Amino acid sequence: MKKILITGSNGLLGQKIVNTLLKRTDVQIIATSSGVNRLLAKDGYTYESLDITQKSQVESVFKKHQPDVIINTAAMTNVDACETKREECWAINVAAVQNIVDVISENGNSCHLIHLSTDFVFDGEKGSEYVETDIPNPLSYYGLSKFESEKILQKSTINWAIARTIIVYGIVDNMSRSNIVLWAKEALTKGQKINVVDDQFRSPTLAEDLADGCILIADKKAKGLFHLSGPKTLSILELVYLVADFWKLDKSLVTPSKSDNLNQAAKRPPRTGFDISKARIELGYAPKSFEEGLGILDAQLK
Repeated sequence: MKKILITGSNGLLGQKIVNTLLKRTDVQIIATSSGVNRLLAKDGYTYESLDITQKSQVESVFKKHQPDVIINTAAMTNVDACETKREECWAINVAAVQNIVDVISENGNSCHLIHLSTDFVFDGEKGSEYVETDIPNPLSYYGLSKFESEKILQKSTINWAIARTIIVYGIVDNMSRSNIVLWAKEALTKGQKINVVDDQFRSPTLAEDLADGCILIADKKAKGLFHLSGPKTLSILELVYLVADFWKLDKSLVTPSKSDNLNQAAKRPPRTGFDISKARIELGYAPKSFEEGLGILDAQLK
């Protein structure tokens, strides 16, 4: 039976991977995260508290469970916080990845590491959807940290895959961070005015779709780089308008604005949609449309 260890299992993607794998009988699940387990369902998997920035902890959990696959979803993903808390960002996003790679290398190399990365490795100047062979040029410290983590895998001798993704939305147990869909829905439901950029373009990704993509990589023992995102690139403003339309909320509360007016610590790439044809062809990845994703989220919220 294949053993799959998930890091960051308390996060949005981590929880979705655990919940998806729980429906199967052919895998053993080891969920790991720093601190206590935030998933409400406690049966059908093993939970280990794990701080991946501590190599000794990575080693002891690895030796105890000897996983066939590790899906590394643990990361510091708050782009502006990464800009200001650079040491913390580097420890989690880069040094911890080196820890995992080293532990796999030192223990026989057979484990398949699937590592999550981001559209923010690109500068957003291409003008069309990015493919896996495009050359990264990160604009932010977050983007740089994820690019550096990619290089660690690419230089290693282990079995690796990198899944890059773009703004992930969804809902899980005891969420620590919101996401753009929930933020927009909540603000507009309360009648709050919000400023939304119209000069950034992204392919919003349903957390369930991303979880499925990661599991497909594991099942197919696929290696290399994969772009896993939603199928359509929208401006952030369009995205928020679609959220408003879906829940019949007041769009007049939304004020279009420019990125420069937000005074964010980190620079964002203007346009980073993905061409996901490689993942569709090689993995059978089939993400839902944004509207379908909102329907799934709505059912879960109820």
